[in-house]
Amino acid sequence: MFDPRIDKHLISDQGEYVVDEVRKHWAATVSAVLELLGGLVVFLLGFVVPPQAWWLPVLVGAGIALHATWRIFEQRMDRFVITNMRVFRVHGILSQRIATMPLARILDISVYKPLIGRIVGYGHFVFESAAQEQGLREIRYVGDPDARGLTIQRVIAQAGLRGAAGRGDPSMVPSPVQPPSQPPMQPEAPATASVTSVAYDEARATAPVPGIERGSAPTGWDWLADAQRREDERLAQLRGEPSQGSAPFDPDRTNTAPIDLPR
Repeated sequence: MFDPRIDKHLISDQGEYVVDEVRKHWAATVSAVLELLGGLVVFLLGFVVPPQAWWLPVLVGAGIALHATWRIFEQRMDRFVITNMRVFRVHGILSQRIATMPLARILDISVYKPLIGRIVGYGHFVFESAAQEQGLREIRYVGDPDARGLTIQRVIAQAGLRGAAGRGDPSMVPSPVQPPSQPPMQPEAPATASVTSVAYDEARATAPVPGIERGSAPTGWDWLADAQRREDERLAQLRGEPSQGSAPFDPDRTNTAPIDLPR
């Protein structure tokens, strides 16, 4: 009944084992022991008081002694356990409470050692985890807190949770996931627009005309290309040269509609 039985809380089928089992430092029971001594003193007062009131100090002293004994057993049943997978705390006498925290959720461990704790050798642990509310935050009266803190850090490092960040070992950095092998993609040829060049004979040109290319979309220089073509056909007709395939150019039939230039 007064043994917390830590072994039954281990996940044995997953290979969990106890690295360190921390009991409360003896300083945690000092106040309870002093309370027990005070209860015994009050109990002994029953032998010196008047016979009519002997029961009062006996009853009060017994109550104080029982309360102090409960506190001593409560501190004895409070265990903090460090395993290779997690940390957990078991406490309680009649009703038992268990608070656990995986190693992966431990972000930081603060150790507070008061003046008396530095003298007699105890401290308090404060855990900072990723959860907003947690059942395992403060562990008080931990004997040899520096060694216990290093034990927790060592277990976390051996579990591989902070090895890459702490030691800077590139072998501990997980390699990126490679996608499944696929045949190499052939680079696609850039799409080229179909461009038709206007036939232009430099020997028969009457004036230098800038190079004009007509694509699939109309441009603002189409009218200039048409005018140049008609002018070349007219010069070929006057020279008696064979036509390029279009009808003879007639100036009287020239379209005099206004030209819509882009703005």
